[in-house]
Amino acid sequence: MKTQDKLTKLIIAGFGGQGVLTMGVILANSAVVEEKNATWLPSYGPEMRGGTANCNVIVAEEEIGSPIITSPDILVVFNLPSMEKFLPRLRKGGILIYNSSLIKKKIERDDIKKIALPLVELTKKIKNPKVGNMIALGSLLKLTGLVSKDSVVESLKKNFKDKKELVEINKKALDLGYEYVKS
Repeated sequence: MKTQDKLTKLIIAGFGGQGVLTMGVILANSAVVEEKNATWLPSYGPEMRGGTANCNVIVAEEEIGSPIITSPDILVVFNLPSMEKFLPRLRKGGILIYNSSLIKKKIERDDIKKIALPLVELTKKIKNPKVGNMIALGSLLKLTGLVSKDSVVESLKKNFKDKKELVEINKKALDLGYEYVKS
């Protein structure tokens, strides 16, 4: 399922520390690299790590009127509380990408595309538990074609300017997520 719309709305949500906000900002910056319009609107509790965090990301060919999303096209969730909060808002025909390592609940909706990613197990393949967000982003790219992997790598290089090793580990995670959906 490739995204051909002129405007794509995403909500990314999970616990603080799972890379939710980083995934969103990397995606938005990648869209800008491709000369698309993008917004990134973070939201998190005062506790940050361990509390809930989410962000709205909009990628568009046209001008974006508001960064607020009521009904996303795509929902990426890393934990059960986030899925319970945002799944009812996912539009009919939308895409749900979820961390099946932490979300064991059966998803009752049959009007959406569901992609289960066992992120805990997948991060073990890379030997780094902090890259689940980039695995999810790689899967998102494969499913939607929203932005290119090259644009994401360019954004990673800007985000982690002086930390080349972080660019490399995140690129591996991105590739793993991309290939996981392909298989």
